[in-house]
Amino acid sequence: MEVNNLRSRNWFAREGKDGIIYRAWMKNQGIPAHHFEGKPVIGICNTWSELTPCNAHFRELAQKVKNGIYEAGGFPVEFPVMSTGETLIKPTAMLYRNLVSMDVEESIRANPLDGVVLLCGCDKTTPSLVMGACSVDIPTIVVSGGPMLTGKYKGTNISTSDLWRFSEAQRMGEITQKDMQEVEAGMCRSAGHCGVMGTASTMACMVEALGLTLPGNAAIPAVDSNRRVLAHHSGMRIVEMVKENLTLKKILTREAFENAIIVNTAIGGSTNFVLHLLAIAGRIGVDLTLDDMNNLAKDIPLLLNLQPSGEYFMEDFYYAGGLPAVLKELDKHLRGQVITVNGHTMKENFSSAKSYNDRVISPLDQPVNTVSGVAVLKGNLCPDGAVLKLSAASPELMKHKGQAIVFEDIDDYKNRINDPELPATADSVLVLKQVGPVGYPGMPEVGNLGLPPKLLLEGVRDMVRISDGRMSGTGFGTCILHVSPESAVGGPLAIVQDGDWIELDVSARSLNLLISQEEINERLAKAPQFNGIVDRGYVRLHQTHVEQAHLGADLDFLKGGSGSKVTRDSH
Repeated sequence: MEVNNLRSRNWFAREGKDGIIYRAWMKNQGIPAHHFEGKPVIGICNTWSELTPCNAHFRELAQKVKNGIYEAGGFPVEFPVMSTGETLIKPTAMLYRNLVSMDVEESIRANPLDGVVLLCGCDKTTPSLVMGACSVDIPTIVVSGGPMLTGKYKGTNISTSDLWRFSEAQRMGEITQKDMQEVEAGMCRSAGHCGVMGTASTMACMVEALGLTLPGNAAIPAVDSNRRVLAHHSGMRIVEMVKENLTLKKILTREAFENAIIVNTAIGGSTNFVLHLLAIAGRIGVDLTLDDMNNLAKDIPLLLNLQPSGEYFMEDFYYAGGLPAVLKELDKHLRGQVITVNGHTMKENFSSAKSYNDRVISPLDQPVNTVSGVAVLKGNLCPDGAVLKLSAASPELMKHKGQAIVFEDIDDYKNRINDPELPATADSVLVLKQVGPVGYPGMPEVGNLGLPPKLLLEGVRDMVRISDGRMSGTGFGTCILHVSPESAVGGPLAIVQDGDWIELDVSARSLNLLISQEEINERLAKAPQFNGIVDRGYVRLHQTHVEQAHLGADLDFLKGGSGSKVTRDSH
């Protein structure tokens, strides 16, 4: 790109009072005059926050990006956006994903930026930053924060997926509160996001599979020196991307999204991937549906032996060769010709990759599991779809018929699940309502419902569970999620009653309430209207404009983008 065509020149090349205002106030930070003379201005969009522990090391990472930008002849400017920490934020980080995307979009468009580096790690920071950047469409590269080191407990390796097991063990009286304190002390040993194939790691793999990062980005541990080296190289590369005018639309083609779906299947990625990929596709203008998740994943086995679908951890994944080694195994399935942010094709990037540990990254002809991916279910209980993570579910429950135990909302569940008189058996189907995008609001990660203690004591470790909510990527179990339309907007889930028979048939990709359509219609006509819309603020905006899960749960007016042009000049 010619220097005179740089977007930032509309600010910094101005003469008269406008130019003085733009340059002089920037110079109060000690910036020398030559930085304003035709250098590409690169924004570093930073989700650092001490309230987002996954991203709390981003100050140092941002400095490494700056060093790379300086070395390549660019002018770096770091700016903050709202940061959503999955572990602390209430009621759920998903409520704020779209708000953060608005923050990112407007921050990029409104300022003199020629390119942007997105620093993201915790679950929702990655999709929200990519969504916002897509709606502007300037040269963009992603740098993930990296996973934390593997946790330790009494001589064994642990991570956040084990939290669910420890929690159930404590509920059964098998371990003590003191034991849990030891777990707490050893689980999160370093900076970084969850060290398993949870949603954060899935998102890091997603952006690498989409071609938005330098090769190898996904698996490098947060505290490994190579993470900082990658940040430096990403800073260098974004300057070149600006010169090449390599924008997001040139990278995020239909084929890039297909690659992401194939890769997510092979790594046992989070069900949250579905929501976020659909939302990103909606922003960049690629036609993608839930059915694509089924069609593209059907012949792809599980290659990655990581918790929660396997044994190992993200640290092991890095030592075994990282995502490029998985891509190499998937060569015949991938669209290898797609361009990536380094200017090379995906196939060129993984051509020399190698797996160094077949127990962690299995060969394609000897997979960890032939059953993998996210199954999209349809039926009279989920007309627009629902999802189930196959590699985290129990094979014996893939075809199941049981009677519903219904919880009208999350409070009803909390009040009754521990009741020894709860009429639940191992064959029961636990149903949770009012935890969708509108109903909760925000669609929390409560879909992997804890089982009734009386059944845990009998040795039951999994049951069919159905909700219009989500599940943490670190979770596991036969959990049917994202039921659409949700109960709060009149979906059939709203009219399920205790004792209703429900049939799941994963091979047929079906989920049905075993009553007639006539009775379903009669119940829907009599069902009370949802009255949980709040009266002000962002939450009201979200509840009145959020789309349903099968569309990605974006706000309806945010689909597509407005580009990078600023339509009004303030001076």
